[in-house]
Amino acid sequence: MDALYPNVENYHFEVQHVRSSAGKEKITYTYTLSKGYTEEKNYGLKAAEVSSLPPSIILDAKAITNHIAKQILEERSRSEHNLINIQKTHERMQTENKISPYYRTKLRGLYTTAKADAEAECNHSDALCSILRKALDKIAEIKSLLEERRIAAKIAGIYSDAEPPRKTMRRGVLMTLLQQSAMTLPLWIGKPGDKPPPLCGAMPAAGDYVAKPGDKVAARVKAVDGDEQWILAEVVSYSHAANKYEVDDIDEEGKERHTLSRRRVIPLPQWKANPETDPEALFQREQLVLALYPQTTCFYRALIHAPPQRPQDDYSVLFEDTSYADGYSPPLNVAQRYVVACKETKKK
Repeated sequence: MDALYPNVENYHFEVQHVRSSAGKEKITYTYTLSKGYTEEKNYGLKAAEVSSLPPSIILDAKAITNHIAKQILEERSRSEHNLINIQKTHERMQTENKISPYYRTKLRGLYTTAKADAEAECNHSDALCSILRKALDKIAEIKSLLEERRIAAKIAGIYSDAEPPRKTMRRGVLMTLLQQSAMTLPLWIGKPGDKPPPLCGAMPAAGDYVAKPGDKVAARVKAVDGDEQWILAEVVSYSHAANKYEVDDIDEEGKERHTLSRRRVIPLPQWKANPETDPEALFQREQLVLALYPQTTCFYRALIHAPPQRPQDDYSVLFEDTSYADGYSPPLNVAQRYVVACKETKKK
């Protein structure tokens, strides 16, 4: 990164290698921040080994890593050897200042081999994509496992009903966490011909979809003044018998729990849509949506001013605001994670 951006400096946490009495080597984390990048290979895998992740996940991750590394090394070694021969042949031709039939024949053979290597690399790309998909699935499995543990701890009674948790998180910290959640929302990458699934970008949830505990949703609740508003909330549970959700306000977790019907709950996207490959999975210009107003935890009606042009881009939206002459705010950026469909009619 520091080679690309002059205002960026690389830092890493130092580690120490320790060998046990059984002769097995492991790393110890010193929590010492040092300038530069780490020389440690497979840092993430080694960190996972000392975590509480199930051994099966770590073994799968190692197998995927080794497979990718082996395939890349084999292809690189084969291609580099041939490219070096091409370069040396051209250098000899320049030194001798002539193009003999021998060099022509040799170059023809070398370039034919280089072309075959390139075609083989293209053929291997499908296999590599499959491996990378497995890696992405494993990451999703880890995230799901961590979320399940968090929800299980919450349900197990860390917070008793008699004494709800105090709100200790500063607002600035909460806003940072919401931004990180938006940035780390996975990008959906389908196979050729695949259509974006439900909850990818603007794609709605299936009709029988039920959000899981821990999922973030837009929830329509009654405010203190009696008016209704859409808030960012977390699902606590769902009753199939009553057809209702229990949700917590993300900004006041534990202070007040809301029981809401399904029509008052809108699941948030679970994947970002790629504008370059799946533009149909994005809200389009002048489409009415509910968007999370920047630095708040409330959703408001807005018009799409411009959809994302690249996977890392946000929506540009115009919030309804009567303080402006045309009834709309200047364009503001809102991440895909926090833009959902608005079923209400557009204001006149």
